[in-house]
Amino acid sequence: MALNRYYWPTKYDSRADFLRQGVKCVFISHQQKDKQEAKKIADYLINAGINVYYDEYDSDLKDNHQSNNAKGVTDSIKRGINNSSHMLVLVSPNTLYSTWVPFEVGYGYDKTDLCVLCLKGISKSLPEYLKAAKIVRDIYDLNGLISNVTAISKETLIRTKNIYDYNDYQNPLSNIMDRIIT
Repeated sequence: MALNRYYWPTKYDSRADFLRQGVKCVFISHQQKDKQEAKKIADYLINAGINVYYDEYDSDLKDNHQSNNAKGVTDSIKRGINNSSHMLVLVSPNTLYSTWVPFEVGYGYDKTDLCVLCLKGISKSLPEYLKAAKIVRDIYDLNGLISNVTAISKETLIRTKNIYDYNDYQNPLSNIMDRIIT
C-alpha cells in the first residue's frame, strides 16, 4: 500500500541508503495556491501504488513555517527531496510567483528524476528552469509516467482501477488537468 512518505517509519540519512533499497517516492513540488490540485495529484499517485512526499502532511515543515524558521523549512524540504526518487513539479500561473518551487527544483535537479506536470490550460510556454525536464502535459502523459515508475502497464493499472483512463469522465483529475493534448 502506498502512502505519504512523511509517515513512512524509515527516514533515510543518506541518499545511498535510500537508492540501495530501490524505494520509489515522488516529491510533489507546488506553489501553495495550488495545494488542492497538488493533493489530488498526490492522492492519484498513492492510489496507483506510488509513495509520495506531499508537504501538507509534514508537521515539521508546518511548525517551521509557522514559526518563520527559514532554515527549518529549508531542511524539511531537503529531507523530503532526499527521501524521494522522483520530483513532480506542478505548473500553473501561480508557479511564476513561487519562492520555493525554484529552490526545490534546483536542489532536486541532480537528485531526482525531474518531471513537470502542467495543470489545466497551461500553454506550451514554461519558465526556463523547467524546460530541461520531462513534461507531463495531460492525464494521458501522467498515466504513462505512473506506468514507468511502477513498471506496470497502463492497461493493467486501469483494469485494476489504480488509475483512470484519460477520457474517463470519472477521472478525479479531469477538472485540474487536460485529458490529452494532440
